[in-house]
Amino acid sequence: MKGIILVGGLGTRLHPMTKVTNKHLLPVAGFPMVYYPLHSLVEAGIRDIMIVTGGNNPGAFLELLHDGREFGLEHLYFTYQANPAGIADALRYAEHFVGEDRCVVILGDNILAGSIRPYVEAFARQERGARILLREVPDPQRFGVPQFDADQRIIRIIEKPQQPPSRYAVTGVYMYDQQLWEILPTLKLSARGQYEITDVNNAYVERGQLEYDILPFGWSDAGTPESLFRATEMMRNSDFQPPAGC
Repeated sequence: MKGIILVGGLGTRLHPMTKVTNKHLLPVAGFPMVYYPLHSLVEAGIRDIMIVTGGNNPGAFLELLHDGREFGLEHLYFTYQANPAGIADALRYAEHFVGEDRCVVILGDNILAGSIRPYVEAFARQERGARILLREVPDPQRFGVPQFDADQRIIRIIEKPQQPPSRYAVTGVYMYDQQLWEILPTLKLSARGQYEITDVNNAYVERGQLEYDILPFGWSDAGTPESLFRATEMMRNSDFQPPAGC
């Protein structure tokens, strides 16, 4: 299993802070933001990890993380997304790294207050397809939102709906098999000029191969001033922290 952390983008919702640095380098409860998704992958047992950078200060991630030794890794891999064309587009840069393996993808501004190891292990047992993690939230209209049928199967995911069909947000943790590389070339640019990760997930829905788990612990994105504050407060009260030596 390979791990991918996406830390591209311009972070415009966090201006003016992100005029001078990448948002994933901003502090969350005493650690740079990117430490948290890296810790989540390592704690889940994943040892081959690629950082897909882009936007502001891409070289700062290499300077900060080096070879990942502080997280118990032997190597840490980096690549660069030259043009910010969406999350799904960023995944294309990792195809050569993933090879014949499956992959677990985490957005760099997603902060988790507990272990994803049980869900990664469930995905490893899954015969084929994809797996996503959901979390009940008070403001689902800010996120991709799953719609369920009577058997609680996901029948589609709607991006930022004005009238959410459920109270759940699709968190920025995605697990994919090799079909990902067949799906990515079929995507079309969205109205906002992006290749959307929701379209990837819906492609798996159409194949009847999207599984999910609901997180029982805290989760927050950290892409706005409000959510950055919320993530900081959450992790100040959490024991799920990066290694003390970092």
